[in-house]
Amino acid sequence: MLRFIVRRSLTAVPTVWIIVTLAFFMIRVAPGGPFDAERNLPDEIVENLRKAYHLDRPVWEQYFHYLKGILQGDFGPSYRYKDFSVTELVRTGFPVSLRLGLWAMGLAVVLGTALGSVAALRQNRMTDHAVMTLAMTGITIPNFVMAPVLTLALGVYLHWLPVGGWAGGSLENMVLPVTALCLPQVAAVARLARGGMVEVLRSDYIRTARAKGLPERVIVARHALKGALLPVVTYLGPATAGIVTGSVVIEQIFDLPGIGRYFVQGALNRDYTLVMGVVIFFSALIILLNLVVDVLYGFLDPRVRHQ
Repeated sequence: MLRFIVRRSLTAVPTVWIIVTLAFFMIRVAPGGPFDAERNLPDEIVENLRKAYHLDRPVWEQYFHYLKGILQGDFGPSYRYKDFSVTELVRTGFPVSLRLGLWAMGLAVVLGTALGSVAALRQNRMTDHAVMTLAMTGITIPNFVMAPVLTLALGVYLHWLPVGGWAGGSLENMVLPVTALCLPQVAAVARLARGGMVEVLRSDYIRTARAKGLPERVIVARHALKGALLPVVTYLGPATAGIVTGSVVIEQIFDLPGIGRYFVQGALNRDYTLVMGVVIFFSALIILLNLVVDVLYGFLDPRVRHQ
């Protein structure tokens, strides 16, 4: 297992390098620059700003200068957030996004797995059809539609919960954004868990367990659930990374200081270093979570571990 982890970690290096290279040149293809929106600055000041941030040099020279900074752990200063480095902005926004994402994903796994398992155990019955109908509804309704509905219903009309703000991560302020993030993921996990459970329940070793007279709850909890979780675990890697760093709409609606909002503002302002820093961080997070998924595969499926 250790050799596998080391091998996967080494293969991640060229992957991150390719992502950095593509993102570096793609963002510079877009028209405009980080100082184009400044109000009527003299040409001399704009030129001094470009020199200060090495933007007056050829693009290939800027590229190698940026790579050198990354290797030293320096993602550069933000062009638009004065007196802040990209590392400081990511360090500030990531805990907010991480907390929201982990709560949403944790609830999605628990609720989705439970609903999917119940639907599989009652396949083609009313319970199964009801769960799958709710799952399809949850998948088709995006969170940027669900969030305003929840805000109007529970915040504006009923006054049960605050409609925005972080307030240091208080529970009341987290309920609405976590719910908006969680509902589509519950639906997706429920469908995956149902499909995995239906397939596992038809396997030979489950028939053998039933032939030995084991209670159904023991068969489901000890034998079937592990196999049913395999497609869910596969989905969790990129889904968790996406929900942690890509919840920009939710962060905008509820005015949350997460990493997604910095990414959008950086893209709109042509803040090259901020966009690059978030892209690199996001890529590394996806690779790390996919590695965790592969390791979990070995614990859930002995065949994968032996291979």
